Amino acid sequence: MSSFKLLNHFLTLRSSTPLFYAPFRFTLCRSYTAIRHCFSSHKNPIFLSSQSRLFSSASNISIYMELVKEVASKGPESQENIAIRADEKSYTYLQLISSARRTSNLLSNLDLKIGNGIKRNVDLDGARVGIVAKPCAEFVAGILGTWLSGGVAVPLALSYPETELLHVMNDSDISVILSTEDHQELMNTIAVKTGACLSLIPPIPDADLSTKHDPPKDMVSDGPRNLPQMTNCGEDPAMILYTSGTTGKPKGVVHTHKGILAQIQILAEAWEYMSKDQFLHCLPLHHVHGLFNALLAPLYAGSTVDFMPKFSVRGIWQKWRESYPTDGTKTDNAITVFTGVPTMYTRLIQGYEAMDPELKAASASAARHLRLMMCGSSALPLPVMQQWETITGHRLLERYGMTEFVMAISNPIKGKRKGGTVGKPFSGVQAKILLDDESGSDKTGVGELCIKSPSLF
Repeated sequence: MSSFKLLNHFLTLRSSTPLFYAPFRFTLCRSYTAIRHCFSSHKNPIFLSSQSRLFSSASNISIYMELVKEVASKGPESQENIAIRADEKSYTYLQLISSARRTSNLLSNLDLKIGNGIKRNVDLDGARVGIVAKPCAEFVAGILGTWLSGGVAVPLALSYPETELLHVMNDSDISVILSTEDHQELMNTIAVKTGACLSLIPPIPDADLSTKHDPPKDMVSDGPRNLPQMTNCGEDPAMILYTSGTTGKPKGVVHTHKGILAQIQILAEAWEYMSKDQFLHCLPLHHVHGLFNALLAPLYAGSTVDFMPKFSVRGIWQKWRESYPTDGTKTDNAITVFTGVPTMYTRLIQGYEAMDPELKAASASAARHLRLMMCGSSALPLPVMQQWETITGHRLLERYGMTEFVMAISNPIKGKRKGGTVGKPFSGVQAKILLDDESGSDKTGVGELCIKSPSLF
């Protein structure tokens, strides 16, 4: 039995035991024997937990379906709310749902190599679908369409060199690549080398150019009242994300439909995501920070995600100033939430310091109007946190996560946020710190972290 299967078997037998073990240098115990050794060798663990929250126990869970239902629950008008902004174009939730259906139909009509044969017009039955696109509405539709078809989405990094891309393709056994015209030439080469089928995600029209109150017939039929019957089980794989490969080649981490749903529910509740929120997104979409925190959870909450093509110091400050002009007004699509990594905030501070006094005043004033600013993916230096708070009034919300369990620990949305710490476990998550000092006298020293979470891989 493989270590991953053994760990899952251990989960079913010992549900009260934390399932993920890692010191802060990110070492993972991948077998029951290793976990048993970890616990038996530490006599004085510190146990932290949050009150358990009950997530949906239904076995028939699909993230596509849950997203559609959540949008529908907010009322008929929510379908016409803007879900994605990119390249100065807007896309509604109804358009995303419709595009996902078209993408699903496209996948169902491909001759795909699944298992030992070629199949068409069938549920993908767990086939891996690589998704390569810049941050755009088509990327989101590709993921949702894959889930609707019973496939497993594998987001691929645009920054991957060909050798790494081939490694991920072969390692995850990708059968089909979904991409856009921008990357068609490169991905066609990759598809030929790996035996995968390449298909382009159907373009989505700009909502501003569409007739808002008279959508095309297929969009009406794709609405939430006409939901397809899903065959996905909550424990079925939904997504494979690859680690950054700091200790070797990137390794695939499998997330289930149920685990993804649990995670986005946790984040949306803990950070109080709302349908009126507008997220400025400039993070990679093949890692958990950009995919879960800044995309899937906001969409689940009915928010709008505004994609920037890439991180730009000037562009971000300008976006905030445009959202909150100096005359005290606020635009309809004003940014309310921003999440980034420490180097982004360092560069934003440097950009701010290079401004003239008038632009500094306008920029700082605009930034203060945002509802929430967060930071993660690496440790935030305390001087950066303090300087950012001085400029914008925001004490950055730090949290802790990994590819293997997404997010597990966070500072509070309300209340004191302590610099240099990542807070406490989310609701439904348990954390145990195993101290190096077995005598129990050291309550603040170096320890090893165990996590039990409904979103654990």
